[in-house]
Amino acid sequence: MPTVSAHVAVTLAEHVDHVFGVMGNGNAFFLDALERQTGARFTAVRHEAGAVVAADTFHRACGGLAAATTTYGAGFTNTLTALAEAVQAHVPLILVVGDEPTSGPRPWDVDQIAMASAVGARTYTAGRADAAATTVIAVEHALTYRVPTVLAIPYDVATLDAGPVPETPAPHLPEPLAPHGSFADGVVREIAAALASARRPLLLAGRGAWVADAGKVLGALADATGALTATTALGRGVFPRPEYDLGVAGGFGADGAMALVREADVAVVLGASLNQFTMRFGELFAPGTRVFQVDVAPAATHPHVGGYVRGDVAVVAESVLAELAELAVTSGAAPSGWRESVDVAAALRRDPGEGVATDGRLDPRSAAARLAELLPQDRVVVSDGGHFLGWSNMYWPVTSPDRMIMVGTAFQSIGLGLPSVVGAALARPDATVVLTTGDGGGLMALADLESAVRVAGGRGIAVVWNDGAYSAEVHLYGRKGLAREPMLIPDVDFAGVAGALGAQGEVVRRVADLDVLAAWATRPADERPFLLLDLRVSGAVVAPYWQEIVDQNT
Repeated sequence: MPTVSAHVAVTLAEHVDHVFGVMGNGNAFFLDALERQTGARFTAVRHEAGAVVAADTFHRACGGLAAATTTYGAGFTNTLTALAEAVQAHVPLILVVGDEPTSGPRPWDVDQIAMASAVGARTYTAGRADAAATTVIAVEHALTYRVPTVLAIPYDVATLDAGPVPETPAPHLPEPLAPHGSFADGVVREIAAALASARRPLLLAGRGAWVADAGKVLGALADATGALTATTALGRGVFPRPEYDLGVAGGFGADGAMALVREADVAVVLGASLNQFTMRFGELFAPGTRVFQVDVAPAATHPHVGGYVRGDVAVVAESVLAELAELAVTSGAAPSGWRESVDVAAALRRDPGEGVATDGRLDPRSAAARLAELLPQDRVVVSDGGHFLGWSNMYWPVTSPDRMIMVGTAFQSIGLGLPSVVGAALARPDATVVLTTGDGGGLMALADLESAVRVAGGRGIAVVWNDGAYSAEVHLYGRKGLAREPMLIPDVDFAGVAGALGAQGEVVRRVADLDVLAAWATRPADERPFLLLDLRVSGAVVAPYWQEIVDQNT
């Protein structure tokens, strides 16, 4: 007897290979149908927020659509922070949840549709006659608008006989957005002319460029203009010529690289929102720099932008390239030669730290630099939120945007790091997944350390920056004279906890202690355990990006 739950499971499995979740009586029949009647893989996590995070990270790591599932009520409300993060980050996923019966709410039910709407997620409710069609609509909505979408199964509908599962049409997805109208065409020509005449052109790309698969055309655009390149934190590695790339723009950037960015006379921003951190609170570009932006947002996202084109980054970049080719013929426009005249490697040098900080604990800069040398080259880095963000983003290079995944930063959340390992490990079975998290966020997500150990196994590494505090707050509010006691965390033995869950836990107090990673990496992945490095770092060393934030707030 094909039930409504079976209609949802079978139809969803046509579009989704991986489902992450926690089983409860609101989604039990859906999971039963998923296991018995489809080829989709279900991976259990230990907290409902982790289900959404794993589906989110799966998409960011490989581009595929994944689903999360929880029961109704408390199971659903536990997802809200992770759901809000996925909305803010424009990550498509499907969240299948149980819901109150159609006869009305029970004492323990809540208005889930309203709650999902409050964080920006739309809900579709499966019915007896339309469960399969509704599932396809939910998938189409998620992919079209690049948002998480909730698919609810009312409790009294879940087991109703719905007849044979019908064939359903594939989701209809829009074509890439092309610039439209004479005004947009004029700005494209203006961008090309500005780049052709620039003495120091710069291209700055964000995650939108990666989503648009624009890396190749942006590389051609950089070659045609002689531009130096830079990226946002979420766009790292999108340009194909690292020898001319200045790395991350903003607070994560190297001082020498950011000095070169300020020398640019023309900057074209492609698929980047220009938030306050990328813009260094308005100081990224020098006064007088001509700034253009290409994005799918309705309008320019920063007041320093002087010319805006709304459109898919790859499509617009192709149009600019065509205009440049014509200018090369008609006016002899040629590459500027700027990028060949500067020492990019010198501009990217970082402070190696002191080894041991003034308080006798490990200098996080020295640890980050040594980890950059020891971490496997095939790594995918997943990051929690917190002050420690600076160390991985400053010191650990990655080869493409899908290999540096920061879950929580869009919503300014911490505690979503550990379940990120699960999604990334299944999305990239060829890679080593490296988590970077703080002690505060690590404790919030501790339930899914078990999930990370179980799923990633010998392809997983967790780096815990353990300084005994919520350091972002210490460096900001502690300096204002607020009581520090609520900002502190008693010493936690993360290595011991990891060992209890079947991982190899190692306490790291000196840079030399990191050699344990080199020994671990020499073993075959299927013969080694998940590795957790409990770094006892100093809280006295402030990440440069956070110092910028402190300066803006004092």
